[in-house]
Amino acid sequence: MSLFKRRNGADVALMKDKREQMSVARIIPPKSKIPPKLRVAAYCRISTRADGQQSSLAAQEHYYEDHIKQNPSWIFVGVYSDIGSGTRIKGRSSFKALLSACKCGKLDMILTKSAHRFARNTVDALKTIRMLRNRNIDIYFEQEDIHSLYESSEFMLSLICARAQEESFSKSEDIKWGLRKSFKNPDSKYYQRICYGYAHDLQGKLIVREEQAEIVRLIYEMAASGASLARISAHLEGMEIPSPRGKKTWSKETLRKILHNEKYAGSVILQKTFVENYLKHKQIKNDGQLDIFRITYNHDPIIFADG
Repeated sequence: MSLFKRRNGADVALMKDKREQMSVARIIPPKSKIPPKLRVAAYCRISTRADGQQSSLAAQEHYYEDHIKQNPSWIFVGVYSDIGSGTRIKGRSSFKALLSACKCGKLDMILTKSAHRFARNTVDALKTIRMLRNRNIDIYFEQEDIHSLYESSEFMLSLICARAQEESFSKSEDIKWGLRKSFKNPDSKYYQRICYGYAHDLQGKLIVREEQAEIVRLIYEMAASGASLARISAHLEGMEIPSPRGKKTWSKETLRKILHNEKYAGSVILQKTFVENYLKHKQIKNDGQLDIFRITYNHDPIIFADG
């Protein structure tokens, strides 16, 4: 017996009609390829805390926030701001936070005013640019109108950063020259810098601040009797005397600086330390590499040699 049913003429005609209906071509549109929005942040930096510069920083922060939020293709991530030198990454906490966000994959692009605001150290700048480029993160330098994502931009950026680094060196040398010229003047304000135990009179000269001077004398007396720095610190804490910075505990370093400060004997020494490398900003002890400036009877002493 056959398993297949023989179809009659009516069935065949019906199937033919269905095939003709189904053979009409239907257009299926492609899926929309809308590019993803870019996650964008900005970086700002000023050199000092001067009022004018801080106002400039606030203006930059507001500008970038509005600028990013107004672009429908961007997502505002934040504005990272630092106050300090651009010759090194160390000390720029917001810059390091920005790089950390990039390494965690939270950003696609960074906006900044200019290359020298981003970094004045050529090596650090190029190292950072290459690291971000490897993560497909773009830096747009507005003033130069350069995108760092393109390798062709590296030559121009290296020239710009090198020029900024040279400007920093020149500025550093000018500041050093100005300081040393001022140190030669006995009336320089640098000889009247306040330390714990002293205040300024109406002419800006150092005068003894007696309530603090008593603490200085106590520290010297305890040290002269053989007390350790730890014992002196514990004694001052027990007397509930705050440190020069208002802290409950006196650090050993604070006590050591007081015991080695010539100002308590009425003298002032300038340029005891200096910055050897303007890119590293590290203070080193002046052991005769540069001139040392000293005034012996600059102000009234708190500690006397026979005291």
